[in-house]
Amino acid sequence: MKDKRILYVSSEVTPYLPETELSSTAFNVAKNAHSKGIQTRIFMPRFGVINERRHQLHEVIRLSGMNLIINDMDMPLIIKVASIPKERMQVYFIDNDEYFKRKAVYSDEDDKLFDDNDERMIFFAKGVVETVKKLNWAPDIIHVHGWMASLLPLYLREFYKEEPLFAESKIVTSLYNSNIENLNEEMANKVRFDKIDETKVTTIETPSHINILKSAIENSDAVIKGSEVLSGEIESFIEQTNTKVLDFQSEETLTEAYLEFYKENVLELSE
Repeated sequence: MKDKRILYVSSEVTPYLPETELSSTAFNVAKNAHSKGIQTRIFMPRFGVINERRHQLHEVIRLSGMNLIINDMDMPLIIKVASIPKERMQVYFIDNDEYFKRKAVYSDEDDKLFDDNDERMIFFAKGVVETVKKLNWAPDIIHVHGWMASLLPLYLREFYKEEPLFAESKIVTSLYNSNIENLNEEMANKVRFDKIDETKVTTIETPSHINILKSAIENSDAVIKGSEVLSGEIESFIEQTNTKVLDFQSEETLTEAYLEFYKENVLELSE
């Protein structure tokens, strides 16, 4: 695995956001891979609650400056980077004043989901891909964590399907429980704007958490159960797709189990 490259894309990563099952798993798995000599990159949204001074984020001018088209609107892409202390791991932050400057993550002070979370998801997915293209860094594995990142498999398989940099990349999605409500009902139409195959858009016609995860599953090469309990509907969908699956792992076993899964079940798909 030492000559392999793994791109970790997560909605949340510690220490930049509070410790949760999602944020700590994404961090620990990347940290373990990095410690084994695997080339890693971590991407996450630059939410406004992240303290840039404390975590020493700085803008990467050579990567920033392009505009991404989101539902027929030009949205400037800003790339920031920081290093996790002691680990010598770089974390890239996808930023945009309209989508991520607010001092909150997914919802307002009344715990109501932001109406533009769907556009934030599309912007994050495109922002990750465009930045990796600028880095000219072809990953062997792209490991996706969290619902905010879960449109990435769809966009890689459809919008960026002709991009040679990702021709050999295998997509792994970790599935977590979440209590989010439905997203903006126009989400599917905003995805359609990008000429995504209609059969793939149908899955998110009703933009519920379960359907967003279903979209990620059907566009991934393998899935990992990041939470011990997932909905019965998701469990059934996984079985129907006949994809490679790693069952839930305890905190003590997950780092080594993930690496073994990459090696024995994901990379072998290229052979």
